[in-house]
Amino acid sequence: MGEQELSERAGSEKVRLDKWLWAARFFKTRSLAAKAITGGKVQVNGRRAKRASSLHVGDRVRVRKGPSEFQLIVRRLSERRGPASEAATLYKETPESVSERERLATLRKAAPTFEFRERGRPSKRERRQLQQFKRGSQD
Repeated sequence: MGEQELSERAGSEKVRLDKWLWAARFFKTRSLAAKAITGGKVQVNGRRAKRASSLHVGDRVRVRKGPSEFQLIVRRLSERRGPASEAATLYKETPESVSERERLATLRKAAPTFEFRERGRPSKRERRQLQQFKRGSQD
């Protein structure tokens, strides 16, 4: 640990989990972070966490957000939400987590997408043809 990390750790040895997730920009608001925590989408050191649980430097945090899962190691603590460049210094993502997210991203890109190509309601002519077709199949 560097001098900066030691001084920051001495100043605030622990931070609430929901505040840290918000400061690290995993969630747009603290209430969204709290919902994810109570919903079981966040684990600290392999255990299900509560929103007010304390987070320390070196803790392992697992965050499931949509189809992605982030496995993080806490490097710094902060209660203040700053720019994204500053938020990225609060944690280190494990190499396994990065490779798994990249693999899932390529699978999602390769998956077929389904589009609805019709344009709204049928016209009067198309509606009559549909009705005529339905009557013809009932006979």
